[in-house]
Amino acid sequence: MEIRVRGDCVEIEGYVNAVERKSKPLMSRMGQFLEKICKGAFRSALSRNDDVKLLLNHDPSRVLASTRDKNLELNEDNIGLHARAVIEDAEIARKARNGDFVGWSFGFYDRDVEQKRDEDGFPLRNVRDLDLEEVSILDKTKTPAYDGTLVAVRSEESSIFYGESFADGIQLRELPEETEDVPKQQETVEENINYDEWDSLIQDMKN
Repeated sequence: MEIRVRGDCVEIEGYVNAVERKSKPLMSRMGQFLEKICKGAFRSALSRNDDVKLLLNHDPSRVLASTRDKNLELNEDNIGLHARAVIEDAEIARKARNGDFVGWSFGFYDRDVEQKRDEDGFPLRNVRDLDLEEVSILDKTKTPAYDGTLVAVRSEESSIFYGESFADGIQLRELPEETEDVPKQQETVEENINYDEWDSLIQDMKN
């Protein structure tokens, strides 16, 4: 995740999830399992939804950007779901400067899932298609639930799933405030032209 801050404007760019990669152990009412988002699932989801929102910590009351508002760009490439967002929010700028952000996550509904076991016999969900509702940036308040030594517990109150947190290193760049360059007024040089000389020359030519 790369974070660039200028005043109260924050530009965040990075991968929300890597496709074809098994997650850390997750927890459901049926016990622990692994999950893998299959290649093409995000691309298919984005083709169906033109209003994916960027939230803070999966909080629907903290909408930071959206694809419909054109301040959130999402696309699936060979690595996974890539995001770039431009956020005008003083709290987000403060959190960025304080190093509070720990990664990405995403909220989705299942469309096509293959239930199987991996080579070690561990339950594995291959998500071949999904409905992407939102992506989230996570701050340190969410660290315990997504720590690599713990398991993320899926919500039992809703059918929405939250993907595991994903952060491939976090880089922060503070950019200088933009200043408007006022163009200098073009200087006008006035030349004193003696038109009498030209009038005399024109008269001689006529003669």
